[in-house]
Parts: sequence; C-alpha cells; structure tokens
Amino acid sequence: MNKLRSMSATYVVVGGGTSGCIIAARLSEDPCATVILLEEGPRDSSPYIRFPGTYYKTAQGGLLKRYRWESTIGYERDENDTMAQASVLGGGSSVNGMVYVRGNPQDYDTWEASGAHGWAFRDVLPYFRRAESNANFSNEYHGTVGPVGISFPASVHPLTRKWLQACQQSGLQYVPDFNGGAQDGCGLYQVAVKDGLRSSSASAYLRPAEKRGNLTVLVGAKALRILLDKDRAVGVEYVVAGEKKQVFAEQEVIVSSGTINTPKLLMLSGIGHAPLLERHDIKIHADLPGVGRNLQDHLEMSLVYQMKAGSDSYDKFKKLHWKAWAALQYAVARSGPIASNLIEGGAFCRGSQTDLPPDLQYFFIVGAGVEEGTESVPGGTGCTLNFEHVQPHSRGQVLLRSSNPADPPRIVPNYMVEQHDVDRLTEGFLIGREIMSQPAIRPYIEREHYPGKQFESRTELGEYLRKNARAALHPVGTCRMGSDALSVVDPELRVRGIENLRVADASVMPRIPSGNTNAACTMIGEKAADIIRGRRLSLPTSVLTESGA
Repeated sequence: MNKLRSMSATYVVVGGGTSGCIIAARLSEDPCATVILLEEGPRDSSPYIRFPGTYYKTAQGGLLKRYRWESTIGYERDENDTMAQASVLGGGSSVNGMVYVRGNPQDYDTWEASGAHGWAFRDVLPYFRRAESNANFSNEYHGTVGPVGISFPASVHPLTRKWLQACQQSGLQYVPDFNGGAQDGCGLYQVAVKDGLRSSSASAYLRPAEKRGNLTVLVGAKALRILLDKDRAVGVEYVVAGEKKQVFAEQEVIVSSGTINTPKLLMLSGIGHAPLLERHDIKIHADLPGVGRNLQDHLEMSLVYQMKAGSDSYDKFKKLHWKAWAALQYAVARSGPIASNLIEGGAFCRGSQTDLPPDLQYFFIVGAGVEEGTESVPGGTGCTLNFEHVQPHSRGQVLLRSSNPADPPRIVPNYMVEQHDVDRLTEGFLIGREIMSQPAIRPYIEREHYPGKQFESRTELGEYLRKNARAALHPVGTCRMGSDALSVVDPELRVRGIENLRVADASVMPRIPSGNTNAACTMIGEKAADIIRGRRLSLPTSVLTESGA
C-alpha cells in the first residue's frame, strides 16, 4: 500500500463546496487535529471566478456538473432541463452570482419547529455574524471581522436605480438591508465581494487555512463510498487520476458534497431506504427512508425587455472597445461592470398573501444575454427581470440509477406538482409586468421581448410557466435535519444509526430559505464546525433584546 493509500487524519471532509471549505478550515484551527479535504473538482484558479462581472462565465469550462432531471408533470421539456452543481473548490460560492441573502428569520424558526432544535434564528444569527466582514453595516445583524467580505455593489447602473423607483411606484417600500430582519420591499442586494473580488469560501477560509501544516486539500478526488466498520464510519474510498485510494478518519467523516451528491454517496455506502438500495444489490448499513427525499428548489422565470435606441445597458460591454474601457475602469478604480455582479437590485413581496412572509423574489439585470441561456434582443440593448417563488410546496427526490458511482443519480424535482406553486409563480409574473410598466422605467423600454405575448387567463399563463420556468439551482433538503423517522441527521448533524458520520451542507435544510441559499450554507459550515468541536456561539443578551430574537 503506497503512502497516499495509508493516509489518515483526525477528520476527513468530503466535498470542498461552500460548507465543506469552511468546516475544513475551522477544524484545522485546532493545532492538535489534522484534516483532509477531498474535492472532486479542480482548484478555483479560473480567472472568471475572481471578478464579479464575469460570474456568468463560470458556467463554462467544466466548473459545473450538469445532471439531466426527469419531469413528472407530463410536459415535453428541452435539453436545458438540468440540475447543476458546482464542481470546483469553493463550490457554489465560486460560481454563483454572489447575491448575499440569508432568507427570512421565520425560515429558521420553522426549522426548529420541525425538529431541528438549536437552529432557530436566534441560534444561527451568531454564525451569520461571525462569517461576515461587512463593509456597510455594523449592528445586531451584522459582523465586521469575519472571513467573508460582504458589501453593496461597487458600481450601480443608473437603470437599476430607475427600476427601484418603479418598484416603489408599484407599492413596494425601499429596504436598506434585506438581511436586517425585514425582507418585504425593494433595494440593492449585498454581494459576497471584497476589494472588488469575489469572496468565496475557498478564498476567504480555505486559502489562509492551507498555510497551516495540519490541513491537506486533495482536488480531483471523487468519493466512491464511505468506509464503514459495522455501524461506524472509518474513512472514505475515492478515486484520483483513475486510481482507487482510501483515507481513514480517526474521529469523524463529514460529508459536504451537496444536495445531489451527498445522498448519492450515502446510498452507495448502504445508508438509505433499504428496499431501494436492495434493488441495486447494495448492502444495508442503515435503513433511512429519508435519504434523497424532501428535495426542494426555487423555480424561476424571466421577463426580457428590448430597450429604446439610445438607452444604456451593460450589453454594450460585449463590444471590444467597451470591454477595454471596462478593464481600465476596473484596473484604476475597481469600478464599472467588472466590479458589478450585474444583479444589483432586487425585491421581495407577498403579493396576495398579505398575512405571510414574502415568498416572491425579483432580480433586476441591466442587460439581456448576460446570463447563460437568456435570449439576446433586437438592437442588442436590453434588460431582464428574473423572479422566483421562494417557498415552494412541491417536493422531489434524488435516487440511485445503479450501484456504479460513475453513473449520475436520478433527479426527480417534481417542480410545480402542487397548484400552489403554479399560482404563486403566476402572480410573480403579473407583479413583475406591473413593475416594468411604471413611469420611472417605462421611458427606457421599447417592448417586452420575452415572452412577449399576452395570456387570456391565469390558467393559460400557469400552463406556460409550467412548461418554460427553469431551475434556479438552489437545491436543498435531501438529508433533512430533524428528529422524526424521515430525518437523516439529528440537530447535531449526526447521521442516524451510524457513528462518527455527519452531514453538513444544503442537504440538511428542512425547508428552503426565502432567498439565495449560499449564505445559509456559509452559516451551516460555521455552525457545524462548532458542533463538531463541542462549542456553542451565542448572541450577547443586548443583541437578543435589540433584535427580538
């Protein structure tokens, strides 16, 4: 057995995504511990990762792993129906749009009410605060000395400000801080950017931690199965450069492979619903029916507009001379489109559900075609309003296709099987059109390019959305945390029935947050590391009183 085959560490972390990088880095703060992190993808060395304005390029060059998902709603879908997961060090934090939204405080209180004791908003707020180095706020909701840089966009296009005025004309209030306790309204998004560069978990946590001698990061290492000795996890079998190897954990294995790959790895290791695993001749180590179930995601739709001749948008920077000007702006002042994530303004609203937290989210983009898959407009100058329903009722699942780790999993998201979700996305569409018709932005709009059609009824519109809405790529929930028979991990993130094995990533969320999910994954990484080390971070009494937590 060669040296690599006999490697061992105090902790083995499987998956170098948002949560995994944080856990590995935090655990390595203990000089008496050794940590090995396995990541299937490459290092985060692509230049497109670093600059906010080129985030849409991260969907190219092999940084995403795409899985075709299976529709159960009876419609013919197209080849773009894929569930993508980041395959690069830093995971989603290295490839996403950098929008930093924690969700509604009630989201986390719902977690606790569902059995995830110790995960109410008052419990998770200290970890959100600890993670942040916020350039704009210093109060009971925000921290200023954490690893992750959080700031407002360095450059805000004038049309974004006009759109925010249009939101207010449609009846929304202006919200200065979507992470300050109240979401309902419009405002500028904060982004995970520091000094004009993306602030990912790889750059903010892992890179400094790698200077320590007790942390080893192995990239290009695909986990095949968890090594089990009866009901105890002892290590991980993985393959790198075509060769199978093993690494052993003296204390714990922590799986942070994401909502799709974490349940897949558990099932391949004999942890899952026994009848389903037996179909693939997999030896059962723990019969956990909840593995792979409870899949949730946001479904989104776009309204794309052609702008009037002479109107300005980021689309002009597709031309070579404007690209040169953008590069100069960024080099001299860290401003301009390269310093912007292009998603500068947004909104949350309740619509007709006035007695519930906001469940419709909007993203305004000063351009058309700046996101992969978005259509270009006649004349080449446009803008886009993306919207999504952030509290879906529909639930899907992740299943094995076979016992071969090389085979992709079966993903059945069941998008909009619940009529509630169709109704809410329909209302989101109509509210979006209403905002785009307001006096503040109307002078800049030539026409609606996409979908560019009128619908005779809400029913017709709902059917259109069923066929054309797309995954927002915020999957969560497939290894749900709780205390009932369908929970996979307990509130300490321990896999039920297996010793020395935890799961810590988006898959443990009982319910999807009301907004972009990466901030919640950051919090999970921070809190998981403390749980593993037997620590607890709490808010000062003064903060609890001020925040109402």
